[in-house]
Amino acid sequence: MAKKKPKQPSNTIAVNKRAFHDYHIEEKFEAGLSLTGWEVKSLRAGKAQLTDSHVFLRNGEAWLLNAHITPLSTASTHVFAEPTRQRKLLLHKKEIGKINGKINQAGHTCVALSLYWKNNKVKCEIALVKGKKEYDKRATEKERDWNRQKARVVRDHVK
Repeated sequence: MAKKKPKQPSNTIAVNKRAFHDYHIEEKFEAGLSLTGWEVKSLRAGKAQLTDSHVFLRNGEAWLLNAHITPLSTASTHVFAEPTRQRKLLLHKKEIGKINGKINQAGHTCVALSLYWKNNKVKCEIALVKGKKEYDKRATEKERDWNRQKARVVRDHVK
């Protein structure tokens, strides 16, 4: 009898689903994240939210705003933990320059899409995005429903 391989745990910590709904994603970047000890422990427990988080540039550095990392009660007893503090993103100068050039154009912004583990480091996937109009959101939803319906028909036909 063949042994089943144990399931690999997912490397994804948190995903910003709202960003995929509200924006057209144009270009993605992978950034490191400067964190404190209690934040890493909370991320290992999966206590992070990226809803409404965005990236802003100041003095040639990228910062992540409104990313909420809930402190663990056991890990941060001796430290005042601020869940929504500004966290520095680690990017190359070229990447920061490219992001800055796009952000200065009308209608463009930079948002965090996901947090994930890469080896033993926490990485943040950020993207240059442009806002969707209301009719774009409806069209995307309609297309998603249609694809779901097609898959259901094919699945029922195969049985």
